[in-house]
Amino acid sequence: MAVSGDPYFKVGAAVEVRSTRGGALKPATLIAKSSSGTSFLVEYKTPLKPKTKGKPLMEELDVSLLRPSPPQESDDYAFELGQEVDAYHNGRWWEGVITQISEDSSKISVYLHIKHELQLEPSRLRPHREWIDGKWVPPPLQEKNVSAPKGAKVEEGSLVEVHINEEGFEGSWYAAKIIEDMGEDKCLVQYRTIRTETGEKFLKEEVNRRNIRPYPPETIMVDGFELNEQVDAFYNDGWWEGWICKILSRGRYRVYFKHSEEEIVFEHSDLRPHQNWINDTWVLASQVYFISK
Repeated sequence: MAVSGDPYFKVGAAVEVRSTRGGALKPATLIAKSSSGTSFLVEYKTPLKPKTKGKPLMEELDVSLLRPSPPQESDDYAFELGQEVDAYHNGRWWEGVITQISEDSSKISVYLHIKHELQLEPSRLRPHREWIDGKWVPPPLQEKNVSAPKGAKVEEGSLVEVHINEEGFEGSWYAAKIIEDMGEDKCLVQYRTIRTETGEKFLKEEVNRRNIRPYPPETIMVDGFELNEQVDAFYNDGWWEGWICKILSRGRYRVYFKHSEEEIVFEHSDLRPHQNWINDTWVLASQVYFISK
């Protein structure tokens, strides 16, 4: 939460305004501070209402609705599949998750938490961060000193998971082993659960490294999953990203899949906590607000 004496909140500073209804952050500039010190007059960087006729809108807001503008990433920052990001759309930053990246990385598909999908250039995305107690969470890369976990490698002989970059496979990962490094960011993999058309052998396929990640570490859920928790469900020979939408009896759960808009019942043993592979480390997905159909 912002405080009026915070050095980040000076007149002229770039800030972002939290919507009282949630869902979006609006870029703005601090114009003046109130005499009480508990609010600021802000000017939005883009017109947000038709009646403004192109003029920036000004508004007095409580300091609790403000946060500094987050740090910018370097030009060579690489986004990852499944990463939580903010997407700039209609003059606001919207929270979402990356669902697909084009082969040349020029277009990235993002599923927003308002149940809307966009295809954007990387310049209109940024890693999602929260401003908590005067610090960015997670911190900017230059503040991190995190290395890949032992054994978390993507090299010949490694057990990995592969995202199939085709329609109908959004949000899914399949276990595979890297057979050969083909160069030019490509690897030959052999799937552990997908067989050839004859069914005699497991399928081998050339895959872009961008669609490969280390096999995630096992995370045991002793107390069970919670409502709205993001999970992976083992379905059709792969792990599919979903959300717990109902807790049933006898250790069963109803899981919602946003891409297909399906709800399927699973046993506890067929679920695992959802993890994202970001900047060479595994990050457990935080709970997100479940948006019902």
